[in-house]
Amino acid sequence: MSETIKAVKGMNDILPPESARWDWLEERVRSLMSRHGYVGVRTPIVEPTALFVRGLGEVTDIVEKEMYSFEDSMNGDRLTLRPENTAGVVRAITEHSLLRDGGKRLYYIGPMFRHERPQKGRYRQFHQVGAEALGYAGPDVDAELILMCRMLWRELGLVEGRDVRLEINSLGQPDERRAHREALIAHFEAHAELLDEDAKRRLRSNPLRILDTKNPAMQTVVESAPQLMSFLGAESLAHFDAVRASLDAVGQPYRVNPRLVRGMDYYNLTVFEWVTERLGSQGTVCGGGRYDTLIEQLGGKPAPAVGWGLGIERLLLLLQEAGVEAPEVRPNAYAVVTAASSMPVVLRTIDALRACGVSVLMSAAGREGLGSMKSQFKRADASGADYALIFGDDEMSRGEVAVKPLRNADEPQQSYVLAEVSHWATRLRNA
Repeated sequence: MSETIKAVKGMNDILPPESARWDWLEERVRSLMSRHGYVGVRTPIVEPTALFVRGLGEVTDIVEKEMYSFEDSMNGDRLTLRPENTAGVVRAITEHSLLRDGGKRLYYIGPMFRHERPQKGRYRQFHQVGAEALGYAGPDVDAELILMCRMLWRELGLVEGRDVRLEINSLGQPDERRAHREALIAHFEAHAELLDEDAKRRLRSNPLRILDTKNPAMQTVVESAPQLMSFLGAESLAHFDAVRASLDAVGQPYRVNPRLVRGMDYYNLTVFEWVTERLGSQGTVCGGGRYDTLIEQLGGKPAPAVGWGLGIERLLLLLQEAGVEAPEVRPNAYAVVTAASSMPVVLRTIDALRACGVSVLMSAAGREGLGSMKSQFKRADASGADYALIFGDDEMSRGEVAVKPLRNADEPQQSYVLAEVSHWATRLRNA
């Protein structure tokens, strides 16, 4: 017997009933995006490696250690499974000149890939929802995106302060970050004996990322490091103050976290994270910010942009930890059929019900036929259906179907004319 082939480690199957939770979440995301005027976009899973090296930064963890990159055996091109999708969206809008007639609000849902150690809520193939507002420079759009997340949390049943909370910061502009960078290098060089190997490696290439260390032994030296906010000019501070004023105006609590940085090099000005205490040390649920230089950096005409991304696996895990259950997916009705000869009429009736928006399951014939009425009723009850549609011999002779309530003992059984499906389908649909 051949050895069973299994999925790649860290790349998981999503099967029922878990897949129903994914469908429920994605439906709510799409509804949310539509109400905010964001339109879906789908980009390739495979992109040129240069897109991420140039867009994310050569010395980021993602580019250095986590990308699935390979050489195309047909033409030698260097390709990468996308580790994130902001760069891909920017590549697409630049390649197709989508900003020629004004800004665009876009969103995506799809798989990303990073070669990291699989752990609960973090996998090598993971899925992200992302929202990107391209061509908009104002702080009002920064606030709009943050508040879009707030609306999602509320609609999913998460409680702000208990399940999620908002942290914000400003990274300023490139010249301000350069001045801060030099001050950081000088600070960490003066305390080189306190740095771990990872920090020493980042010292010259990306010292800002040292601030994001999780090493407890380095917290003192990090806390005493120069803060970027001290290096921001009037325009950067005004932008940040306007974002804060918008959040204050709608009563959105937040914490200014001067150590908040993002893992990609393309961010500037506003950055933010929605974090939780329910998922241990890996507490970020959603993160994003402004990236006004990325479009030009990837070959497009200069244009501002801001966006966020959240991991679906981590959000579903948070919902589970918070005790939020997705609504049960069950049919409105289950068809119980006594004779195979009735099947053409049964199928025609079920098809008409489904066209009216009624969810119907049917007992399908196996090797031994349809099975007894008793076994079919057991399956009907186990399906969670509200009603059993009984296509018995007597009902068929009268051109009717008996509708038996399965969840409400006080509701009477009734019979309906098969030729008048549209007249009684509402009863099943609204159960």
